[in-house]
Order: sequence, then C-alpha cells, then structure tokens
Amino acid sequence: MPASVLLGCDFSCAPTPKKTIAVALGELHHGRVQLAKIERFATLLAFSEWLERPQAWLGVFDLPFGLPRELVQTLGWPTDWAACMSHYTALSRDQIRQAFAAFCNARPVGGKFAHRATDLPAGSSPSMKWVNPPVAFMLHAGVPLLLRAGATLPGLHQGEPQKIAIEGYPGMLAREILGGRSYKADDKARQTPERLIARKDLITALEQGRTRLGLRLKLTHAQRDALADDARGDALDAVLCLMQAAWAQVRHDAGAALYGLPPDLDPLEGWIVSA
Repeated sequence: MPASVLLGCDFSCAPTPKKTIAVALGELHHGRVQLAKIERFATLLAFSEWLERPQAWLGVFDLPFGLPRELVQTLGWPTDWAACMSHYTALSRDQIRQAFAAFCNARPVGGKFAHRATDLPAGSSPSMKWVNPPVAFMLHAGVPLLLRAGATLPGLHQGEPQKIAIEGYPGMLAREILGGRSYKADDKARQTPERLIARKDLITALEQGRTRLGLRLKLTHAQRDALADDARGDALDAVLCLMQAAWAQVRHDAGAALYGLPPDLDPLEGWIVSA
C-alpha cells in the first residue's frame, strides 16, 4: 500500500519570515524518497492552520515530545503524558525557565540537566534545555499544535489514525554522514565554503543511500541546488526528518506497531525515531 504523504518538519518555536518553519513533503516508492516540495511557515498560527487541514500524513518533527521522567517526578508534576503536557503547556516560558533553573541549581556540576532515555543513543540535547537550543520551548510551542491538529503520537497519545506525528532529530542522521563537520549556520559570518561543501556531501550521501536507514533520496537538479544553497540548513534539516519519516513508514509496513519506536519506550518521555 503506498504511503500517505510523508513530511519532515524543521520546527522553530519563534518563526519569522527570515527563520521559517520548514516542511519537506514527499513520498516513498520502492526504497526511494521523492521530495515533492518544501513548504515554509513564518508564524505558528499559519503552521497550525496547515496541520489542522483534513489531510493524511506521516510526519517526523524536530522537537521533543516529552520531558525527562526524573525532572517531572522531582518537580511533582503529573507522570501521565497527557496530564503532564497539559500542565507544562499552561505555564509561561518564564515559569518554565525558573522551574528548570531551580532544578539545575540543586544538582552537581556536570550533571545539571536530567536526560531522557533516548538522548544518549540519539546524541540529542536534553528536552529541558531552555537555551542553545531552546528545545524546552520547542516542546512547549509544538506539541499543542500537533494535539490541536488531532494527530496520533505513537506510544504517547491516540488521535486521528490518518495523522501520525513522530519525534525526530536531523542532527543524528547528519552526524552519521558528516561526523563532527558543521553544515549550517544562522549567522552570516559563519556561512563558510566549508559548510557549503559539507551540505553537498550530505545531500550526495542521502541520494546514494549511504546511511543505516537504507533509503535513497530522489531530487531534481533544482531541488539539489536549493538545498545546498540554504546556508541556514532549515530545508535540509526538514529533508533529514523526511528520510526518518520514510524509515518509520517502512517499519510500519513491515508490521512494527509503533513505526519503529521501541515497544518498551517510556510513555512519559517518548523516543526519537531510528535512535
């Protein structure tokens, strides 16, 4: 059965016309992921309205879907995912910052942050981090949009069966290909020729299927040039998430109940797909 639309989302909790939310749309056919187009959203409202449209998709989103269990228990918040998200998203960013800073201040140097079980295998930042990158605020802004759209978050929340939202992390796939080489920068001064070369190497590896996902990316010449020229890397990160969405589709088609997420994942913390 051919998949519904696949999507990969490079999310921002404070999008602007310059720093948009980028969504890569595509389809999977016989191990090849065909990129259809990149959609961009300059506001959370525009993105939310798009998600709420009656359409079927399997999407991987670059934002955390849960908080570390250790953090939640220490703060005395609900340990049921839905109740925890309801409590968390009702707080202001300032209240979150204060609560998390107090948690960190009470802990020894070198172990300030609590981590989810998925962070180590994925190499991701702890989902309670509120700066560089502000993933805690991405969760705060993004999860309510997915719930409002009626999405199902496998292992965490049952919504509409035609909208499947899964947590992803483009950095994990990029690191598999590039090692420690940087391929993007928001700051113009750091948008170097070396980073352009790294983006081109990353795109070539995806097209040739040189990742453990076992899938090949299919691009037109114009799409390839546009991805390479996007020095901020938003579109390329969205495409990396699209590849993870295709992997989840393959796992689902092979009978995996949770789209390749571990069956014993923590139902409060969630999991990053393919970690």
